[in-house]
Amino acid sequence: MSALFSPFALGALELANRIVVAPMCQYSCDEGLAGDWHLMHLGALALSGAGLLVIEATAVTREGRITPGCLGLWSDAHATALGRVLAALRRHSTMPIAIQLAHAGRKGSCEVPWRGGAQIAPDDTARGGWPALAPSALPYADGDAAPLALDALQLERIRAGFVAAAQRAERLGLAAVELHAAHGYLLHQFLSPLANRRSDHYGGTLANRMRYPLEVFDAVRAALPPALPLGVRISASDFMEHAGVPSWTLDESTEFARALHAHGAAYIHVSGGGLAQAQKGPHGPGCLVPYAEHIRRATAAPTVAVGQITEPAQAEAIVAEGRADLVALGRALLFNPHWPWAAALALGAQVHVPPQYRRAQPPGARKLFL
Repeated sequence: MSALFSPFALGALELANRIVVAPMCQYSCDEGLAGDWHLMHLGALALSGAGLLVIEATAVTREGRITPGCLGLWSDAHATALGRVLAALRRHSTMPIAIQLAHAGRKGSCEVPWRGGAQIAPDDTARGGWPALAPSALPYADGDAAPLALDALQLERIRAGFVAAAQRAERLGLAAVELHAAHGYLLHQFLSPLANRRSDHYGGTLANRMRYPLEVFDAVRAALPPALPLGVRISASDFMEHAGVPSWTLDESTEFARALHAHGAAYIHVSGGGLAQAQKGPHGPGCLVPYAEHIRRATAAPTVAVGQITEPAQAEAIVAEGRADLVALGRALLFNPHWPWAAALALGAQVHVPPQYRRAQPPGARKLFL
């Protein structure tokens, strides 16, 4: 019996296996509206045989986008556009679909990656720029315009944006919601002393720096049905220990994960870095798995592991050895959207595929497709 292909429950949500399609930004929207690219992209992944598909980082306010091309859910028009995509997926796939909700903070107003990814000046409206917002007026990169430090009214507006987007997600029938508190975006910026220099009750001590992300989590949790899982993606570390300056660390991530678990988080999706350009993080196969393992063992929270997980035997071992409950793949699934089929074949397991594709079973193989 393959551990990777064993079922797993996130509260009331039953997953057929432990493979998660990680949220992957596509930068392919017009004013945040999902369109044909999302139909093709998510459609392929919905036929992959994975246990859960998480839609890319989705902005909860207009200025919360990373780029002018980012997906949004800040209005009912955005829900209608995404709903058309979801309706098509559901006609041909029973895979549970979740969504990651995000605010880019000081990493907003940037070009799409294939145009260099640099900040678009806030006053460059021709290229779609806007003033970025952050806990403190500290730019992400040298030469960037400083973001505007958030005041109390803006904090409440963004918190309400997370709630409203989550409610739209629930009305769309999405199976789970994930809050993005990783990769240097707004909630991570509050957590890290590298980005948060506030002197009010949202800055300074660890408890103060965790306060706003926990307030957002609590507000979203209260707005959703109790049975709908709410998870959080975190960066386990800023990977800035070499710089000798205060930064977000694994010990602090463990405390944050413990608090999230106590507040009702269904899982902790453990990634790393993204807040500082000078970071020196680990590289290589499974490079971030030890962080998920540490948080799982220290907090008892279900965890999702990421970080150059590309081989079936590698993913199998992570789950079988209890290092994480689920594994999330990104680039490996872009390269081969049928990666779970190959993994099932390699591990002697079975995977659900559409009937139109069942003739693809390799000759002479044991029954592979369900």
